[in-house]
Amino acid sequence: MKKGASCRPPGMPGGLDAVFGVHAVRALLDRGESPRELWVQEGEAGQRLAELVDQARACGARVRMRPRDELDRLAQGAAHQGIAAFCPPLAAEGEASLWLKLEAWPHEAPPLLLVLDGITDVHNFGACLRSADAAGAHGVVVPKDRAAPLNATVRKVACGAAESVPVYQVTNLARALARMKEFGVWVTGTAGEAESSVYEADFAGPVALVMGAEGKGMRRLTREACDTLVKLPMAGSVSSLNVSVATGVCLFEAVRQRTPSGSRKL
Repeated sequence: MKKGASCRPPGMPGGLDAVFGVHAVRALLDRGESPRELWVQEGEAGQRLAELVDQARACGARVRMRPRDELDRLAQGAAHQGIAAFCPPLAAEGEASLWLKLEAWPHEAPPLLLVLDGITDVHNFGACLRSADAAGAHGVVVPKDRAAPLNATVRKVACGAAESVPVYQVTNLARALARMKEFGVWVTGTAGEAESSVYEADFAGPVALVMGAEGKGMRRLTREACDTLVKLPMAGSVSSLNVSVATGVCLFEAVRQRTPSGSRKL
């Protein structure tokens, strides 16, 4: 038996990502993706989730009723809420899609982009996507190298955000930041040694917020491509926050500036 094989429930489809939880599965279906298979917990969950089950069936998904322990083993501690969908792995969009989007900007609000430089941990990547979705960011930009894959673990941690927030993969991050400036996007990087606080930054207009890897921060060329650098004021004994936490703080400062009334529906 292969190592870890006992953790795989019997009958689990191969080559597919498992998406857990009501919100994540609904986001998948609302986006128009068709899961190959849907697992629903036996018992009352079938009635409680009838609407999602019907929607998945209409998309051509095979629905299977499974005991709770199999869903527990599949989720490995994640809150599956009695439902899991199996679908093809996600793929990031190419940078050409980003330039087309910026050239013919389709939203009323100015662009708010999150740029992740050197974030290789899948849990941090998933948490950053979740924060980006919650803050209403229009996309997440990552480099092809030194970046976490957009895999099943990321989707699990993101709780549906991986299906709703566009992820753009660029070949050269510094060059991509320079191209963003041509579309009027102000590039704001985060660095612990910056002189200005994030609360002094201007996030009201088109902006790309750049977050670097924990410990190492942004790469040199990425830093040089930024228009300005900001930091989070740290009042305690720790010198920094987890990158996903820092991302959430910075993004919601942008939300605060963009919505003076605080009533924006995200």
